[in-house]
Order: sequence, then C-alpha cells, then structure tokens
Amino acid sequence: MPAHVTRPIVEHPDNWVTTDEICDNIAQHHPDHPKLGTVLRVVRNTGVQTRALHHPLDSDQISGSLGIADRNRQAWADASTLAEEAAEKALEAAGLQPGDITAIVTSNTTSWAAPGLDVHLAGQLGLRPDVRRIALATVGCIGGAQALTRATDLVTAHPGSRVLVVVSEALSTIYHHGDTSLESMIYKALFGDAATACIVTDDQIQPGMRIDDTGESLLPNSRNRYWGRLDEAGIHFDSTRAATTAPADAMPALVDWLKQRDALTPDWAVVHAGGPAILTAAQQGLGLTDAQLAHSRASLAQVGNLGGSSVLDVLRRTHTTPPADGDTGVVLAYGPGFTTTALAGTWVS
Repeated sequence: MPAHVTRPIVEHPDNWVTTDEICDNIAQHHPDHPKLGTVLRVVRNTGVQTRALHHPLDSDQISGSLGIADRNRQAWADASTLAEEAAEKALEAAGLQPGDITAIVTSNTTSWAAPGLDVHLAGQLGLRPDVRRIALATVGCIGGAQALTRATDLVTAHPGSRVLVVVSEALSTIYHHGDTSLESMIYKALFGDAATACIVTDDQIQPGMRIDDTGESLLPNSRNRYWGRLDEAGIHFDSTRAATTAPADAMPALVDWLKQRDALTPDWAVVHAGGPAILTAAQQGLGLTDAQLAHSRASLAQVGNLGGSSVLDVLRRTHTTPPADGDTGVVLAYGPGFTTTALAGTWVS
C-alpha cells in the first residue's frame, strides 16, 4: 500500500557557526598539531559553510572537556527538546491532533536514554496510550530513511494509520578536542544539529511524496567502514580509508533494486547530504544531474550533515521547487557499518 509523506518540519538550534570559525577553534586548541595545515584544508573542503549547534562553539559542551555522563545528559536534553518542537509543528501543519496519531517512529543515535525518544514524545505530546512505537537508536545517518521505511511498514500492515516520524540528533556532542585524528577534525566541521518531523499516512494530507516501495541493503563485511564508539569523553565516530569507497561499493545493489522497479532514471532525487564524496557517488552511480542534486548540495552547504535528519531536510527543500505531478523519484541514505536505505516514490500534487 502506498504511503504519503507530509512536508517535513526542520528545527535548528540558535547557535550558527561558520567553517572559518571552526577552523579558528581547531587552530586555537591544536597549534602544534603536526598536520594542522592538512586538517584545515580538508575541513574547508567538506562542502559545509554554516551549521547550527546546540551550544556556542566555546561552551563546555562543544569545546570543553566534559565527560560522558555530563555530555550525554546535555545531548539528550537538547535532542529531546528540539524533537518536541519539530513534532508539534508537524502535527499543526498537517491539521492533526495528538490523539489522531496511531504510531510513532523515532531515531536518535547521539544520546542514550531509557525509555527513549519514542516514550518521551508520547508523554510530552499527549499521544494516545495505545500508540504503536518504533525507536531507532543506533542507525545514525540512515535514521530518516529508515524511519520512513518503518512508517511505511506500519501503514501497510495497519490501514488507516497516521504515523509520526521524528528524527533528532545532537551531533555536536562528538566535538572533542581530546581526539586529534583527522576523522575527528573533519566531523567537527561536517555535522550540524537538527530535529525533523513529518507524518506518514495511507491517505494524502498534503501534496508531496508518495512512497511506492522501500529497500535496504547491507554491504558485506563492512563494519570497518564507519562506526561509533564510546569512551570516557563521550561518543566518537570513526572511519577508515575504506569508508571513502563505500557509497560506490554499495551502488550495484542499489542499481539492481531500482532496475527491478523500473526506477533507475528518477525525475527527482533526495540524497542524504553526507558529504561531497557521497553526493558524487550518487550522481555518478545513478546518472543524476546537477539540478537533481541541487537541494542536497544546498543542504550540505547551509546546515551541514544532519545525520538522520538530512534526507528529511532535503525532502523539505524539494517542496520549494516541487516536481511535476506523477514524476518518479528516489530517496537515498547511507548509515554506519555500511548500510543503504532507498525509497522509490511518486510526486503527487
């Protein structure tokens, strides 16, 4: 059964930081780094110009030396508060009341809490006691696409469902000056904080994307491509050189999936703005035009890699220059290990 997605709501915190400011911050804290010139050059090549952080760049949470307990406590408070704001606005925009929601799917990887974001939002928003809940907690950058996929599953299994999708990440919690690896330095500049929300239903509430099919793929033996870890300082994201080829390595499986659905030449594309290499691999692998990637590139430049919220931000931007009624498209995101989630869809005016 097709699933319709309302226009996503995207909420950012108030502290906007430029890449030049991050470079100055890195140089200030690491003046003797043996590869400082390389670090600053690579940071400036991330494609990100500005991003919003939950706290000022010179705060203890961002540039300080808080330990894991304090960092996690603050990251959870930040992510859950912004998630509430996005969810409330998504309900209002769709003309729905909390009691109309029959299920909620959440994604939050950058802080730990039990119960999680799903239970928190159910209570704060006043959702009904019998609301179905799916909480994604370790999927990272693939969170938005995975949440839409799980929401589609719910709509298909339970006709009449109205599923609230909420993704919220405090990615700035990984900003550690104690970690001097090149990967850590890049991630300081690449990521931005945001919360996103939308509604998925089997009947159309607003013009926008209709999800016709979903697909998932796990690249074999790929756990060493990109992963998260914890230590006394907090959460870190690590990767190896193999991560740079992962999007291209995963492309054959995606192409086969799209061919089976006669969707290999999309009219529009919503691609996770994970970084220049990811966008280039998608463009080359799927034969996308610069125009089809314009919203992904703008999202990367203006707000950075938003993790699981990224594809929802790109989908929101797609509404500003909507495809023609009936145009077919694809949503594509990648996640840790190396995982791929894709959704084939049709734009319905």
